[in-house]
Amino acid sequence: MDIAQLRYFLKVAELGSFTRASEELGVSQPALSRSIAKIEEMLGQPVFERQTRCVVLTDAGKVLQQRAFQIVQLLDEIPREICDDGKTGNIRIGAIPTIAPYCLPPILRKARETFPDATWNIREDVTDRLLQACNSGELDLVIAALPVELGYLDSKTVHEEELLVALPAHHPLAGKPELKPQDLSGEPLIMLGEGHCLSDQIDAYCRRRSIQSVHLDRTAQMATVLELVAAGQGLSFVPHMACSTTKKILYRSMAAPVPKRKIAVIWNAYRFESKLQRGVRTLLEHFDWNLVGTCSSPPRLR
Repeated sequence: MDIAQLRYFLKVAELGSFTRASEELGVSQPALSRSIAKIEEMLGQPVFERQTRCVVLTDAGKVLQQRAFQIVQLLDEIPREICDDGKTGNIRIGAIPTIAPYCLPPILRKARETFPDATWNIREDVTDRLLQACNSGELDLVIAALPVELGYLDSKTVHEEELLVALPAHHPLAGKPELKPQDLSGEPLIMLGEGHCLSDQIDAYCRRRSIQSVHLDRTAQMATVLELVAAGQGLSFVPHMACSTTKKILYRSMAAPVPKRKIAVIWNAYRFESKLQRGVRTLLEHFDWNLVGTCSSPPRLR
């Protein structure tokens, strides 16, 4: 079993298709099939279950996928360790959906200015999957909101921002400069779907403040949340960086203690950290987070 066979296997496992994997790898499908057949012959059992339109991993395949990924990652890290000049190399950054659209563009602009010879891979996903990828070595750095279950990962808080209440411009509460928990009781609340840590944070805040709101809708994108608020569908809690400048939405602070979230940079301290990765992590730790967001001062009382 050689490294090329392991890479072929991992690509088929990732895509669930021999056809798509052969296209991405640039090898013929018969050659790819022979490579997987050799692996299965060596192991004495199948690693894929062939279904009508896709292939899925068998139990043996799942074990092989985990080990193969570790082997490939270790081999890929060798050049990074040997050629560690702090300027060249590839950095893989992940960010959650309530952060990525707002912070990554200015961060990448600054990073490209500072490290012009580096290459960048970006992944947007929910917290759990990003942490799994960071733990396994698929990602070098993750930007997410605390608290999270870090396990063996390290983190450093780099920013704290307020969660504001977004409401339609003509809502009865629009005349109040500050909202109290009882103001939101019975109000329809638009939330992101399950798997988004922001929803968990908002749920926890509502429980602490005894806010008896009605969870009316759940969406996958913050942009959809804001569009629904603008349409008069309900209210929502929105991170400061996500506040838009549309006149259809107003933003109000809650009475103290105001809801906030902490944003952290997360990395795997048990894996090799190149000089470039350490430099990018330092850049994130000292980044001017006032540059992040769709507006520097969201519209409030009019």
